[in-house]
Amino acid sequence: MLNLAVVGHTNTGKTSLMRTLLRDTQFGEVKNAAATTRHVEMAQIGDWLKLYDTPGLEDAGGVLDWLEEHTANKLDGIERIGQFLNSPAAQNEFSQEAKVLRQLLASDMALYVIDAREPVLPKYKDELTVLSWCAKPIMPVFNFTQNGDLSAWQAMLARRLLHVSSSFDTVAFDFEGEMRLWDNLATMLPQRADLDDLMRMRQQEWRDLDRQAREIIAHFLLDVAAFRQQFADKNQLENIQTQMQTAVRQLERTTQQQILALYRFYQNELHGEDWALQAFRQDPFDANLLKEYGIRTTRGAATGALIGLGLDALTAGLSLGMGMLLGGVIGGTVSNWRTLSDKMSGVKTVFIDAATITVLAARALDLLAVLQSRGHAAQDEMRLSGSRAPWQSDKLPEPLQKARVRQKWSVLNGTSSDVAQHLRHEKAQILVEQYLR
Repeated sequence: MLNLAVVGHTNTGKTSLMRTLLRDTQFGEVKNAAATTRHVEMAQIGDWLKLYDTPGLEDAGGVLDWLEEHTANKLDGIERIGQFLNSPAAQNEFSQEAKVLRQLLASDMALYVIDAREPVLPKYKDELTVLSWCAKPIMPVFNFTQNGDLSAWQAMLARRLLHVSSSFDTVAFDFEGEMRLWDNLATMLPQRADLDDLMRMRQQEWRDLDRQAREIIAHFLLDVAAFRQQFADKNQLENIQTQMQTAVRQLERTTQQQILALYRFYQNELHGEDWALQAFRQDPFDANLLKEYGIRTTRGAATGALIGLGLDALTAGLSLGMGMLLGGVIGGTVSNWRTLSDKMSGVKTVFIDAATITVLAARALDLLAVLQSRGHAAQDEMRLSGSRAPWQSDKLPEPLQKARVRQKWSVLNGTSSDVAQHLRHEKAQILVEQYLR
């Protein structure tokens, strides 16, 4: 198993790198303050490697001065580092640096994390000098690279024979950037085959996460499309509408939390309980939200085959997001006898309208896109891209149209059937493969 020490100056993002590589916002502690990590912490990725998060280097220049003053030039670097680690100075004023050096000596190599926003300063050169005396391979990793110019850094590193480096932003995550990091790392080590296995595992894991997230979204949409409520007394309509909207809001929040947990984004100690979902605070039943996703509703909130009452009468008193259809008739998918029976008895059925289902799909896909490009060290509020709707709102995908007349497909209806769930699963797969890409 490969042992990697994650080292670097204080507050350059070592713990942030660990969090993002581990896909875990709960590893370690991340703060905008110096020396947050005070001890070495280990985490493991499969059977391939162990990562060691080390304290930040604070005074490598002081260590270098001590080494030049108290050790002989005829000794090699490891011997001089050994003398330093056995000295009282390593237990006192240079205790943080000593922890880093001990871990590097016990590791196969180091990832040296660099804040790309910083200029090349003498203290960083001193750090690389001291680290090089441990005689372990070192690969620089540039963090916070979105607006950084790496040319000066790369020139300095080249003078120290550090020609292999990687850019890996722990806030603006790029999966291909992670693959390049492992690939570059493999060029420096004899365990190339093991790292190739790790890369294949990571790629498969990434594909599986994507598939699972889209399946969660598909089942959520089927739940909403199959959701229905009936009433005979028109005075019940407003209460039913409110109850259905509340149920859909809660189910959307549950779906979002499932996707967050799948990608291992959890509540952050620096924010409130709903910090990760503040971008979704806009009500899915808000007409302005439809406009943001380019969804037009000029034909009205309720569409489809309406029998017995005109469109205006059916939609009177309904806010956006609810479509009321007599007898559950949608596009002629229910037989006429059921329609006539409900019409005679005065029973009416309320569904969630197509425009709202479409915007729910767009928001869910938006969340997925954000998470797939967000590092686990990010502390800022999520921002949605406002991508377009995945289909025309007046033409729901066939699986969602089928769900309209499958009452047992929705958990919101309080029903369950093994046969119904089997058919529902098949339609969910069609949604994923043909519409939720």
